[in-house]
Amino acid sequence: MQKLLVQLSDTHIRRPGQLAYRRVDTADYLARAVAAVNRLPQPADAVVVTGDLTDFGQADEYAHLRALLSPLAAPVYLMPGNHDDGAALRRAFPDHAELHQDASGDRVCWAVDVGGLRLVAVDTTVPRAAHGELESAQLAWLDRTLAAAPAAPTIVAVHHPPFPTRIGHMDDIGLVHGADAFAAVLARHPQVERVVAGHLHRSIQCRWAGTVAMTCPSTAHQVVLDLAPEAPSAFRMEPPGFLVHAWTPPAPLVTHLAYVEEFAGPFPFHDEHGELID
Repeated sequence: MQKLLVQLSDTHIRRPGQLAYRRVDTADYLARAVAAVNRLPQPADAVVVTGDLTDFGQADEYAHLRALLSPLAAPVYLMPGNHDDGAALRRAFPDHAELHQDASGDRVCWAVDVGGLRLVAVDTTVPRAAHGELESAQLAWLDRTLAAAPAAPTIVAVHHPPFPTRIGHMDDIGLVHGADAFAAVLARHPQVERVVAGHLHRSIQCRWAGTVAMTCPSTAHQVVLDLAPEAPSAFRMEPPGFLVHAWTPPAPLVTHLAYVEEFAGPFPFHDEHGELID
């Protein structure tokens, strides 16, 4: 039976009425993304939001986020990005069991089952910093967690991508510590089908650590595609999107890029007699 895991990312929600960077209504964009997920032809079995849920990690931002996500028909799983505050996230979503699997530390790491597809989230954030790190405690937790279900096809979710994207100003604040050790852990667990991330506000794919690693576009603004080493830090209002990870055992996991906006169509290729429309 087919399972669909939708990945949203980098929603950057502010207080009601506030714009990000004085021009981006991230709340309106998220509302439209939620509507797009709900109108997928095949309903999502779960939704994961891979960090930068809010812009400043404040309680009223999380309350706004909660209201915006509430129309989703599928279960929603949350993880922090560098713009978030893990403790505030837990307080704002006390009913989200995944956030409280291990509330003994600052890191928000969890694992859930989505109809036989395992989703494992590892917190890469560093308090009050934009870059990401993975330390020995997180990597040991990941190793144990993956070892507990060696036969389950698995997606590992992080906020900061572990591979260089060639967008220099973003790589400077990427996963700057622990990527090699992360790869070494994954090498011991071939059931990992994907490493999925946010942070880059673009769809980027890379073969990495024996699997496929990828980033998700933002539901709002996108980072400019400029691979010059000294390219300035900037964004564009390109079409927002999200990822749909589709799994139908025993076939391998397949990932689709979907756009939030509604477009004209669908239009048939063939007429009522089966002839190609010229």
